[in-house]
Amino acid sequence: MGDGGTVIGHWLHRLVAPPVLFTGIALLFLAVIWGTTLNLVAREHASAERTAAALAADVANTYEAQVVRALREIDTTLKMIRYNLGDAPAQEVLDELRHQELLPPELLFTASVTDARGDVIASTHPASEANQNYFPLARKEDDMVVGQTQRSEGGAERQLSFGRRIESAAGQVEGIVVVSVDAGYFVSGYDSGVLGDQGVLGLVGTDGVFRIRRTGDEVSTGGIIDYDSLVASNDIDNAPATVRHNTWDGIRRYTIARKLYDFPLAIVVGLSEAERLAPVARKERTYFWRAGTASALLIAVMALLGRLSWQLHKARARVLEERVAHAREVEYLAYHDNLTGLPNRALFSRLLSQGMQYARRYEKRMALLFLDLDRFKVINDSLGHDAGDELLQEMGRRLCEATRESDVVARLGGDEFVIILPEIIEGTQVAPVAEKVLAAVGRPFMLAGQEFRVTVSIGIALFPEDGEDEQTLTKNADIAMYHAKEEGKNNFQFYSEKLNTDSLERLTLESSMRRALVNQEFRLFYQSKQDMITGRITGMEALLRWQHPDLGLIPPMQFIPLAEENSLIVPIGRWVLHTACRQNVAWQKEGFPALSMAVNLSMRQFLDEHLIKDIKDALQETGMAPELLELEITESMIMHDMQRTIGILHELKKMGVRIAIDDFGTGYSSLSKLKEFPLDTIKIDSSFIGDIARCAEDRSLTEAIIELGKSLSLIVVAEGVESEEQVDYLRAHSCDQFQGFYINKPMPAAEFAAAVRKQRRGEANSGSSPGQPDSH
Repeated sequence: MGDGGTVIGHWLHRLVAPPVLFTGIALLFLAVIWGTTLNLVAREHASAERTAAALAADVANTYEAQVVRALREIDTTLKMIRYNLGDAPAQEVLDELRHQELLPPELLFTASVTDARGDVIASTHPASEANQNYFPLARKEDDMVVGQTQRSEGGAERQLSFGRRIESAAGQVEGIVVVSVDAGYFVSGYDSGVLGDQGVLGLVGTDGVFRIRRTGDEVSTGGIIDYDSLVASNDIDNAPATVRHNTWDGIRRYTIARKLYDFPLAIVVGLSEAERLAPVARKERTYFWRAGTASALLIAVMALLGRLSWQLHKARARVLEERVAHAREVEYLAYHDNLTGLPNRALFSRLLSQGMQYARRYEKRMALLFLDLDRFKVINDSLGHDAGDELLQEMGRRLCEATRESDVVARLGGDEFVIILPEIIEGTQVAPVAEKVLAAVGRPFMLAGQEFRVTVSIGIALFPEDGEDEQTLTKNADIAMYHAKEEGKNNFQFYSEKLNTDSLERLTLESSMRRALVNQEFRLFYQSKQDMITGRITGMEALLRWQHPDLGLIPPMQFIPLAEENSLIVPIGRWVLHTACRQNVAWQKEGFPALSMAVNLSMRQFLDEHLIKDIKDALQETGMAPELLELEITESMIMHDMQRTIGILHELKKMGVRIAIDDFGTGYSSLSKLKEFPLDTIKIDSSFIGDIARCAEDRSLTEAIIELGKSLSLIVVAEGVESEEQVDYLRAHSCDQFQGFYINKPMPAAEFAAAVRKQRRGEANSGSSPGQPDSH
């Protein structure tokens, strides 16, 4: 007994606890509120449906009576005309009946008579023509027939024609009596307040084709319906309307369709369910709003009363959730790149190790693709870091789209990405994936409101043949990627042992290059530019060489691309500029004429923010006249970012420095763009000069470049001239200057000075003809 009392007391205590008590009271009141509301809504809705159905039936009764009355008048007119025809001419009969005012008003109706072929022989309207679409039926039927609705000649009215056949005493068909009326006449008298914007009135033939239909203010003809199905559902007289889905426009209406038993027509009346129930829907919303407001107040009171009891629980739950969310965020940031959302180097390392363990255990193969964007630093420096970040984000999205869900795409940092391809069977399966990645990256990018195209170089290493541990496999894929860049970029290369050897040589060369400036290992060679007519030296071009202590003289094509990649080209270019200016001034002090000194600028030098200052410092420190310094840039450099390029070139021109475009003809710049740049010289690329004697296309391009230079008042210089035949051709086409092995090759400063002195002595003694090759 005591135990039973304890249990009962425990449950009573639970029931009177504030959360349970207030919840129970709230649920009881909510049940009363919503039960009453739903019952009231149901009653209102049912009443509105009955009213709408009854109203549709009333409209149908009225409309049926109007249509039947109009059709009977038309049929009476047809019979009267046919009866009065006899032997009298048809036109006289129509005129007489019209005179007697026995015909319907001509403003709306047109009465006409046709012969047995269907041609109109009499009409109350001179321009009337027979509506032939019902003629075959009228010849067969004794009752009145109704034609299809047709546009009148002007296209403004929809004509609906009714007819009865005319028979001779022998029973032969002699013609048709026709009464035509604007089809809109049958739907013109309607109460818009009753029908609404979606209510429908219409006449439909027994063939299922609407003769006329009005929906709101829109009147239309044609349209086919299932006549038997529509009319059969309304066979009972005065039956209330039923809600039907009207197939001709997809609207649900209270629809009634009735066959007009004396005529081959049926009426269709429909009231939109949405419009008829709109008032009750508004009332229902009011009921629900009131019930919702009462419920909200009730719930608010319950929440207020239970707030204290739940406050501590919620606080504890919130702290726990924050700790879990923070732990998840820390874990995500630890293993994902915060810019692209891709796995970072740490997660990539874990996934690669797991993939290699799986492949090793089940004797599978896998591939690692190492990707590096080509010329990303140029874009980053030109457009800013925001544009660079946007490019990297889009790069991540495209790489994910180009790979399978089972593949892993990660960002190691900067513009370096990697892709893990697990479970491959043959190495040949990797090439299509790499090609798909190249195509995906190669699509245009929109950055800073401009369209750019970016390429990527891909190195591929296979497991286990190219490395059995994470570090070796990644290193070999990286080596293959650098080989792809050396092969012209925008391609992919597989790793091989030879690449490893080349990579070591590359690292050795890069390491040596960093010491070359300090150890004064760089040299400048000079190649003269000479006047095409006089043969006199007009200037020289400074060309960089590297005198390596172990490898000897290294040509520029072997180390300049490497200097571009590691940014050493900027300090090297600064040294070239100072050295060339200093040498030019030294030669002038020796009595040489004022010869121009041409210095090449790389893309990275040209975009360096200290370029203008470096040039000013070189001129001031050496004392060289600015007009003797000629800076050579390529077409691709000036077309990269035109607005920035124009600004830099104008700054240089203010200093008095001359500007030349090197290798002209290979960058596809147009005349309209070229004339916007403040240039002094264009240099025809040697690729056009080498085969100029035999290739008509090279001759045409060379002549076009010369003509372009002349039209822009620029000095035209031909590069790579190696034969007298080339010189004669260029001179004949008014080229200004030339340089190449025909006169001399690039040579150290001492040899170049000796060549200049020799030419000057020859000119003084008149012992050599201008333009002839020097012994060097």
